[in-house]
Amino acid sequence: MDDKLDFIKRNLDSVMERIEKAAQRSGRNARDIKLIAVTKTVEPEKILKIIDEGILDLGENRVQELTGKYDIIDRKCNWHLIGHLQTNKVKYIIDKVKLIHSVDRLELAQEINKRAQSHGITVDVLVQVNVSGEESKFGVALEEAREMVEKMSAFSNIRIRGFMTMAPFAENPESIRYVFSKLRDFSIDIRKENLDNNNMDILSMGMSNDFEVAIEEGSNMVRIGTALFGKRIYT
Repeated sequence: MDDKLDFIKRNLDSVMERIEKAAQRSGRNARDIKLIAVTKTVEPEKILKIIDEGILDLGENRVQELTGKYDIIDRKCNWHLIGHLQTNKVKYIIDKVKLIHSVDRLELAQEINKRAQSHGITVDVLVQVNVSGEESKFGVALEEAREMVEKMSAFSNIRIRGFMTMAPFAENPESIRYVFSKLRDFSIDIRKENLDNNNMDILSMGMSNDFEVAIEEGSNMVRIGTALFGKRIYT
């Protein structure tokens, strides 16, 4: 691999060190925290570099970009759909993704379940919760999430693995710590109910600017793009 991509390994080493320290501060093992490399707008050679470094879980925001890269990146890896998912796009990714992070409405869950049934598979999903109430963020409101999870538990071809959230951007991550702690507490409450088709073993919380605080508050899956690949121009 070209030396010009060595910065990715350096960035990865730095991120992994920060994950390790955050895990230690929360009395946990860093090996229990999954790093999702967010590959939105990232060129294939950079994706191959991160795979070569042992990161096999890749997160995409858009269905079209995921399906395009799925055919180009001819490696054994796990694709995650982490962005907003339109109901009419489910059919394109249903058999390609390891985990859908962004189930934010019952209509979408129903479509995923229907498409999964037609493929004879069970699809792992996370319920996206808008803890902060920020209007620009997708996700079910925290006070409505319990009812949605209970209704989704009746779908035989969906397995609810937990929750995902996006905190508001903040210069000081301490100011958004409450977002992660609230979702952690809610997840613990739901887990106690032992609903059908419901594992509740994943908390997908934390991105490049706030993942350390998220880990300290219980996240075991972080979605990192900029800290690995550098700043990108989004379109």
